[in-house]
Amino acid sequence: MFRWTPGRLFWKLVVALWISMILSIAVAATYFYLTGQAPPPPRDGIERIGVLPLAPLVSAGIAILITGLALAWYLSRPLQHLRWALRRMAEGRLDTRVRPLMGRRSDEIVDLAHDFDRMAVQLQQLTESRRILLHDISHELRSPLTRIQAAIGLLRQDPSQSDAMISRIGRESERLDALIEELLTLHRMEAGEAVRERVDIIELLHAIAEDADFEARASSRSVTIEAPGQFVANVNGDLIYRAFENVIRNAVKFSPEDAVVEIQCQVTDNGRMLKTTVRDRGPGVPEHMLEAIFQPFIRVEGSEPVHGAGLGLAIALRAIEMHGGHVRACRRAGGGLEVLLTIPLHLES
Repeated sequence: MFRWTPGRLFWKLVVALWISMILSIAVAATYFYLTGQAPPPPRDGIERIGVLPLAPLVSAGIAILITGLALAWYLSRPLQHLRWALRRMAEGRLDTRVRPLMGRRSDEIVDLAHDFDRMAVQLQQLTESRRILLHDISHELRSPLTRIQAAIGLLRQDPSQSDAMISRIGRESERLDALIEELLTLHRMEAGEAVRERVDIIELLHAIAEDADFEARASSRSVTIEAPGQFVANVNGDLIYRAFENVIRNAVKFSPEDAVVEIQCQVTDNGRMLKTTVRDRGPGVPEHMLEAIFQPFIRVEGSEPVHGAGLGLAIALRAIEMHGGHVRACRRAGGGLEVLLTIPLHLES
């Protein structure tokens, strides 16, 4: 528990106030000395120090002492709270919060306490998400490795199944390679590695939709796009391509046969914003998971038969947010899912 004790700042403030009082007295005495003026005539019984009366000096000293102690306590106590909280954070106790210790005061130090608590919350969330991510990564890597080891064991027991087992090992190796590539992409985005260039995002969307439609027709699905005009922005083309491609391919993947994935673009705010909606007729997502699906390795119940690393939407979210945009999902009327991706023309600083 926090206990306040007078520190260096406390005594420095007290000494500073006392020095200011002494200087005031010295200036007053110097004034009388240099001008040759006499102070007001003394009354009977009033003691003096030089030309200055003693009683006002003692009163001023007591007043400045009380004021100095109060002001020093008022200023140094919240700073000691912050120091205590920083020490606890350094020890790994990320649940530390300093604002409740500030009481009802309202000043710049309290604003600093608010900022500290926001930082603590973000660090706590980041640490927890990293812990979960590390756990999920080890699970996702272990699964294909286990199947590869099982295939090798079966191959040793029955060499006649070599073709089937080698084919299985090849598929699992490709899944591992895809997972590692997506993890590296996620790491690069979190590290802020992004080389920007001028890209027409609508033209990019047409290319993605064309490729996705070509592949979707092999499974009796199709992709349509309504994206007139152009929207040229200074972005990282590879990341934006991955973001839209992941969302569109995800919609195709979960759509039933003969379904149509619809892509609609709209330039708003006098050309300063691009809003893209991707709609499908898949099984949809429960209301409570509409935000969770953008976290790494989160899968909706019932989607297990669909292969994937579970990183596509997480990469899409981070790529769009790196460019100052937003991504959100909602349930589509009549069944399915809608994903709205918003990108500004200029990244806000």
